[in-house]
Amino acid sequence: MNESSAEARHEPSADPSPAPGREAAPGRVILLTTSHRVAPGLLSWPAWQALRAADTVLCADGAHPQLPYLREAGIAVTEASPTARELVDACAGGRTVVVVATGEGEPALTDGLARLAGSGRVAMPELELLPASYDLPGARLLDLVQVMDRIRAECPWSSRQTHEGLAKYGIEEAYELVEAIEAGDREELREELGDVLLQVVFHSRIAEEDPDAPFSVDDVAGGIVTKLIHRHPHVFGDERAETPEDVKAHWLRTKAEEKRRTSITEGVPLGQPGLALAAKLASRVRTAGLEVPLPRGEGIGYELLALAVAAEADGVDPEAALRAAARVYRDAIKDSEAARAAGGGKEDEA
Repeated sequence: MNESSAEARHEPSADPSPAPGREAAPGRVILLTTSHRVAPGLLSWPAWQALRAADTVLCADGAHPQLPYLREAGIAVTEASPTARELVDACAGGRTVVVVATGEGEPALTDGLARLAGSGRVAMPELELLPASYDLPGARLLDLVQVMDRIRAECPWSSRQTHEGLAKYGIEEAYELVEAIEAGDREELREELGDVLLQVVFHSRIAEEDPDAPFSVDDVAGGIVTKLIHRHPHVFGDERAETPEDVKAHWLRTKAEEKRRTSITEGVPLGQPGLALAAKLASRVRTAGLEVPLPRGEGIGYELLALAVAAEADGVDPEAALRAAARVYRDAIKDSEAARAAGGGKEDEA
């Protein structure tokens, strides 16, 4: 590399006069990684120690979000994109060079260092990967919110959607999630959970644009956090709960205090499937300790009501039980179709 190109790229160069006793030391390279999901400047203490002790700090991205905060803290950062060989030379004489990694993680640089180390012909500096900030659990949800913001703004279909228009998809995704759970397919379960989560984020993004009562995904999350804490006094308060029944009693009591309902039927969605609706009403009756005789009437509806109530009393979800039976019926239909097709083929050959 000639002198002018090195100056144009702000490349580091080895000091020709290393300190006495450091001539033979190969030095040290620290690759500093950060998470864009954490506020810039919130670095770990080992990261700040490494930055302050370094002889040189490099970063290939002049727009890296950490750079203003590093410079504000008195860290001199040089914008440079050294090759692996240039970086090794910059460490000569026992120097420490910190490379603030870009979002891609500097794969070209690390691959080049690996090739040099594998050649056996170069005295390599110590190489250290130092995570300066970490993603907290749930950090990828921030990515989802950002992606949804962009889709809402730029996608011709998504930008026109409303709560009412998306309602059917929420129902479909919920059923697909249930199907994945009942099938025991872990990969499908993960995917369907993502689809359900998308509905929550999508509706929340639409809600931000309401002119009268806007709210955001943060408001949604904040509301459910408050509710969970309030309804779990045995976890976040002084109440005690030794059994699942104790927990349910806490939940029902705090829920009743919050809602101030005049009937146990309030809050039961009438649009859910019939068997699930009947079981839910039966559950409310049983929990409240009421004695409510089943209505008498003619027809399959009343028979199904009685079956659903009996199933709920036995701890059986009648909707899930019927779906399981229906899947067996579906398989029987497929077997019958296959047998007919096989028989028809033989007749054609004859």
